[in-house]
Amino acid sequence: MEKRVQDYGKEILNVVRSNVSPAVLAKRLQDFHENDLADVLEELSVVERCKLYRVLDMDMLSDIFEYTDEDTVVKYLEEMEVKKAAAILSKMETNVLADVLQQFERSKRKILIELLDDKVRHDIELITSFDDDEIGSRMTTNYIVIHENISVKEAMSQLVTQAAENDNISTIFVINDAEEFYGAIDLKDLIIARQNHPLEELIVTSYPYVYGTELIDDCIENLKDYSEDSIPVLDNDNRLLGVITSANIVDLVDDEMGEDYAKLAGLTAEEDLQEPLKESMKKRMPWLIILLGLGMVVSSVVGVFEKVVTNLPIIMCFQSLILDMAGNVGTQSLAVTIRVLMDESLTGRQKLELVLKEMKIGLCNGGVLGILSFVLIGLYIWLFKGKTLVFAYAVSGCVGLSLLLAMLISSAVGTCIPLFFKKIHIDPAVASGPLITTVNDLVAVISYYGLSWIFLIEVLHL
Repeated sequence: MEKRVQDYGKEILNVVRSNVSPAVLAKRLQDFHENDLADVLEELSVVERCKLYRVLDMDMLSDIFEYTDEDTVVKYLEEMEVKKAAAILSKMETNVLADVLQQFERSKRKILIELLDDKVRHDIELITSFDDDEIGSRMTTNYIVIHENISVKEAMSQLVTQAAENDNISTIFVINDAEEFYGAIDLKDLIIARQNHPLEELIVTSYPYVYGTELIDDCIENLKDYSEDSIPVLDNDNRLLGVITSANIVDLVDDEMGEDYAKLAGLTAEEDLQEPLKESMKKRMPWLIILLGLGMVVSSVVGVFEKVVTNLPIIMCFQSLILDMAGNVGTQSLAVTIRVLMDESLTGRQKLELVLKEMKIGLCNGGVLGILSFVLIGLYIWLFKGKTLVFAYAVSGCVGLSLLLAMLISSAVGTCIPLFFKKIHIDPAVASGPLITTVNDLVAVISYYGLSWIFLIEVLHL
């Protein structure tokens, strides 16, 4: 698949750099997908791109720019005359257009907005009236709408008329005389319906919808549950404002996953390559300070067991093994728990069952790995460290038992901490990742050195 994309890129470059006439060049470029053309733009010189701006029509250029990052689109638009840039922007999806406009400096943005079509300018003002964390800020006004008291023939006529401006036609939205959202019709059902068939029978009145002021975090899970191509966005008077398309939902989920990944890494928000040093430090520092404090606690606990380390320095060799495995188990339990917590209807009993299940898995995995450690580490100490067989297997037995105990407790910690934060209404992804790693280090240190002190020093007097 990668080779195929590269081949398309070479073909496009060859076509653009050929000496054919503008008409032939435009015709040949029509054979390529806009996404492939968008990928190639960056490889062209400014002169070559300007050649394309003159050859390709506005619709195709707007489609190409919709497959391009917003900041890169700004660079391309800056290369052309401002009226043409505004004309291309007017052809773009309104939600994409709103994002692109935000990348321009204030004075240039104002000029471009004034040059937009009146309807497009109104739509942009509508979308930008919502806060960035509200679902209305991600909607598009590219949709078909009809009234509920018309015939099938009239509905088809309105569909054809509106499709010239709005190509998102797979679902037709229906409003009543009060301009309130009434339902939706699948395009296929409208096409196959006879002209005398009542339109009312085609309308799905139980169609899902969201309100523009709903927070993205609150409604994203509901949006993911539906396989519809478009979900209507309503105002507080139940009037249709726009739609969230399946492509919008994919972008929202991608953004949400990016944010969660950042939070699991102990960041307060996502970072990008252009972000200033000060801003990056501000996002990372809070958790690092907290974790530094917890790390000092872990270090002080090791200090408590100084006698164990002094008498049996060999046990230091296997400390990282216990810590790493405890961290791995805790991270696995955390990932499972956060995934399960997406279900808001989870009962207390189900949460308890989850904790017990994770502990059972930790116990079983810890038992298997503990036995392997007991056998292999014992052989290693006996054969390569020159210790007696009893000493070797006493130490490896302590390592194996510590591994079992650390993995059991870590699986419980990895499950209980996100459940606790969810209970007190703190995002478990924010608070859980680095915290669980550090807590599990503490668990592993206490388990390992505690058992070594009791078992090897106090009981066996090694």
